Amino acid sequence: MDSSGTRLGPRFALVWTASAISTLGDGVTLVAAPLLVSSLTDSPLVVSGAMFAVTLPWLLFSLLSGGLVDRLDRRRVMVVVDWIRAAVIGVLGVAVALHRSSVPLLYAVMFLLGSGETLARAASMSILPAVVPPALLERANSRIGAARTVLHDMLAGPLGAGLFAVAAAAPFLLDAGSFAAAAALMGMLAGTFRAGPAPGTPARDGTSLRHEIAEGVRWLLAHRLLRTLAVLIGLLNVTLTAAMSILVLVATKRLGLGSVGYGLLFTALAVGGLLGSLVGERLIRRFSASVTLRVGLVVETLFHLTMAVSTNAIPVGVMLAVFGIHDALWGIVTTTLRQRLTPPEMLGRVNSAYLFLAAGGSAFGALLGGAVATRFGLAAPYWVGFAVAVVVAAVTWRVFDRATMTAAMRVDRAEVAA
Repeated sequence: MDSSGTRLGPRFALVWTASAISTLGDGVTLVAAPLLVSSLTDSPLVVSGAMFAVTLPWLLFSLLSGGLVDRLDRRRVMVVVDWIRAAVIGVLGVAVALHRSSVPLLYAVMFLLGSGETLARAASMSILPAVVPPALLERANSRIGAARTVLHDMLAGPLGAGLFAVAAAAPFLLDAGSFAAAAALMGMLAGTFRAGPAPGTPARDGTSLRHEIAEGVRWLLAHRLLRTLAVLIGLLNVTLTAAMSILVLVATKRLGLGSVGYGLLFTALAVGGLLGSLVGERLIRRFSASVTLRVGLVVETLFHLTMAVSTNAIPVGVMLAVFGIHDALWGIVTTTLRQRLTPPEMLGRVNSAYLFLAAGGSAFGALLGGAVATRFGLAAPYWVGFAVAVVVAAVTWRVFDRATMTAAMRVDRAEVAA
């Protein structure tokens, strides 16, 4: 890091490269796993079970993982977890190559990968403030978000499907290699990243893990701004996941699109996400975090309204691109806020509690979308989302006032330069 404190530096380069490689591997597996299970069964329920298996650990273990991350060296957690995930997905790859794969094996592998992700995600989000100066957290989160958009959302889909068509084992073996490479890179990161108690507070020796997890949850719920954001993302994930879970039906039955057109809708979303990641830091600094979040609430509302009334693919595609920009900016602001406002010694627990609420909303939304659409029609989940977004925006608008957000995002420039 140079003395000006304006460069992210070589330590961030290691973290970013490891994250990018692992993200590509994750995306390839998420595309190849449904293809594998669909080659083994014709049951839609069994096929959807693969996605459920990888998301279930967020509801079961995310709070526990946050507690462990705050007790252990976060770099070591990431290294060990990635080596384990490399071995787990490698077993599946070998089984597929030997024609010994099965649905139970796939479920078990996806569940273990998801369990590891609860630890790795909490550790990676918590380690970043120790790697880059506080003033550069927006930039660092933007770079990581951009890599995820390009590699996970844009490239992984065609790459995973193409590799599976050539050799069914190839995507899983590639993912195993990506985890191994990420573990090796993180192993090169110098320093110790164990969170210690805050100055003036007693050591945690003898404190139970359950007590520490509860402490992190209580801290999040006691912080007005972060509590509002956590509950907000949980509610918005309910309606967003409900909306996205039936998008394929909207695309084919209402918009008249085929499989290629349906895929282009996700391309529009990814392009928006990439643009938001690339310009996010400048936009947030130019217009403030307050404006970013408030505009985001408006975009959430307009997204559901557009999806409810549109029968043409063009406005839907444009709205998805705009939503992608909003999603990237929202992620940058909220992640940076947690990293800045949370005491370092409980960052893992607070991040995991936040992600627990987000995952809970997504899980409920996946069930809600299909049920509401079945009972009331394809537009119904979007009208529900529109109503929820209007209410949420009205209730939380004052929380995101400029004075509160400016104070929350402020950093001590003298401290950064030092």
